[in-house]
Amino acid sequence: MTTAPGSLANRLRTARNKTFVGRSGELDRFRAALEGVQGVGPVLYVHGPGGVGKSTLLRRFEDEARRSGRRIVWVDGHRVTPSPAGFLAEATDAVTGPEVVLFIDGFERCQGLEGWLRDRFLPGLREDAVVVVAGRRPPSAEWLCDLAWSELLEVLPLGKLDRPTATALLERRDVAPERREAILAFADGHPLALSLAASVTQNGTVGSARWTPGPDVIAELLSALVGELPSRDHRLALETAAHALTTTETLLGAVLGEDRAAEMFAWLRTLPFAEYGRQGLFLHELVSEALDQDFRWRDPDSYERMHVRTGHHLLQRARTASEPEAMTAIRALTYLKRYGPMEPYFKKIDREGDAYEDVLRPHDHEQVVRMTLETEGPHSADIVRFWLQEQPGAFRTYRSAQTGELLAFMLWLRLTDPQVGGSLDPVVAQMWAGVAQRGPLLPDQHLRISRFMIYPGAYGEISSVGHLMQLRICGDWIRSRGLAWSFITSPDARLWGPLMDHLGHEEMFRTPWERGRTFTTFACDWRVTPLEIWFDRTQPGALTEPLAAPEPEGVPAKPLTKAEFDAAVRQALRDLHRSDALRGSALFSSRLCARFGWAAQPDPAEALRQTLVNAVGEVRRDARSGRQHRALAATYLRKAATTQEAAAARLGLPYSTYRRHLAEGHKRLCEVLWHWELGGRAGQ
Repeated sequence: MTTAPGSLANRLRTARNKTFVGRSGELDRFRAALEGVQGVGPVLYVHGPGGVGKSTLLRRFEDEARRSGRRIVWVDGHRVTPSPAGFLAEATDAVTGPEVVLFIDGFERCQGLEGWLRDRFLPGLREDAVVVVAGRRPPSAEWLCDLAWSELLEVLPLGKLDRPTATALLERRDVAPERREAILAFADGHPLALSLAASVTQNGTVGSARWTPGPDVIAELLSALVGELPSRDHRLALETAAHALTTTETLLGAVLGEDRAAEMFAWLRTLPFAEYGRQGLFLHELVSEALDQDFRWRDPDSYERMHVRTGHHLLQRARTASEPEAMTAIRALTYLKRYGPMEPYFKKIDREGDAYEDVLRPHDHEQVVRMTLETEGPHSADIVRFWLQEQPGAFRTYRSAQTGELLAFMLWLRLTDPQVGGSLDPVVAQMWAGVAQRGPLLPDQHLRISRFMIYPGAYGEISSVGHLMQLRICGDWIRSRGLAWSFITSPDARLWGPLMDHLGHEEMFRTPWERGRTFTTFACDWRVTPLEIWFDRTQPGALTEPLAAPEPEGVPAKPLTKAEFDAAVRQALRDLHRSDALRGSALFSSRLCARFGWAAQPDPAEALRQTLVNAVGEVRRDARSGRQHRALAATYLRKAATTQEAAAARLGLPYSTYRRHLAEGHKRLCEVLWHWELGGRAGQ
């Protein structure tokens, strides 16, 4: 793409070139690669610590490539879905076009793709392509030990700037001479620290403390920078961008208000430590960490409000995203977990891309059974064979990005029939028994169970492959329609119990297994806890308190059984016009309380009363239940107290006939309310 001489893009390039210093050796190697100089490889691997200037160097490389007439393709490892398909979605033009220079920045965030990139992707590029990979880690030994790659790969390690170069940078940033010594002492050649210090000293001074470069330096410089922000909205926009995986204008609207979102997003894009890609804007990692830690320490209440608003926006995005974008949205939502008490489960996943999710293929069947046999034993293998025949679409496979080899699989069953699988699998049988005690499924409902998560490389442990499985499960919790129950079966309750409790899944039962193993199955009844309540309680997550948050008022700790429910309905009918008595109804321990929000109403007794009246009206919708409805209405809906004898007389019925109609009415009314209790809707 060409740009007009007076365009903003050209002005940006001019400004970058003006302030760019040093790295002459790296620029010479890149120019040689563009020209195809003999002995210079077409793949340059730039590596160095965060903030050392890798992205800045790549932008300078980009300017050189444009001058030579090359086409430019960018892939940002921070934002790319860490799978071969996700990478290819961003890099298609590099595969198909001539005279391409492909820049891959932030490669440490999808480092697991390194083998696939080396062995599968790069060999498929045209001979005239030039590739620049930039990340924090050096290339693996496989690159360096391969004789073919030794002639094609240029490794460019980046370190801090020497003193003359650092001084030149400050000169080009118009920093006053009397301030340069203090900045040089602060930064010690760290390019990002130098740039930030230059920014914050244009209108102020820097202290004389001499620090070792690192995150503490960045935090101090950011503290000065934040103090110069134009308004509180600018501060909150910056802190939101530091907190989220990526930031969009709509996310800022959810946190700050729609009227300020466009202005604040445009401002964020001008910051020297901000980058943006297809998924949105993001800040340099060191900047993000320093800003986020400072905000959380300085104003914990405002920090939590921002955290929750961010989470609610991302939840809505996850619910409404198209299927191809769903996992990207779920990943952004799950990213927030690293800020709460469940941080150990999520922040350990610092390397993705080694594996990707895929469908089960016919040639996988034998290997899936063999993996199960070796990991859990013959009984589990028999069960897997059964489900391979019964529900092959319930299997999700996880393959090596480098070789395509099957590494792991998950059996994520969708079930509606209690007769299927229970005779062979005691876990499934116990699951259905537990569901029957709480109330059977309605015709439009189903349950999900992660029956197997087999990853021989890290069985039952925290891993990047297990994280992919969690993303899939979380996505279905959020996006499914008619989900009544979900179950997670784990071989290590001690490790996973805290996370399951946090996610609203309580231990339901344990199942002894062969090889001395015991499986623990955790369960969530989604009919008790609507998604919005579950999300408030678990998904953004408490930030400071590891204990489970108290249940919202009206959400039962243990739902009523069918017999308890029917008895509570009959008693509530008798107390229908006695508010004091109705407030003590056992129905406030039912799912209906949470579903209809009785406890949140100004008069909870009146809210319960209206639900009962509506249910009596629902009985009338069935033409065959007219006599039952009349018996209920005559007995309970009149505000004046009445006896059953008076009600029979009012209806002109013999007392025995009236009693029969009333008993049938009680039964039908309980059926209607129980249907609602299990998540059904009126008129179904």
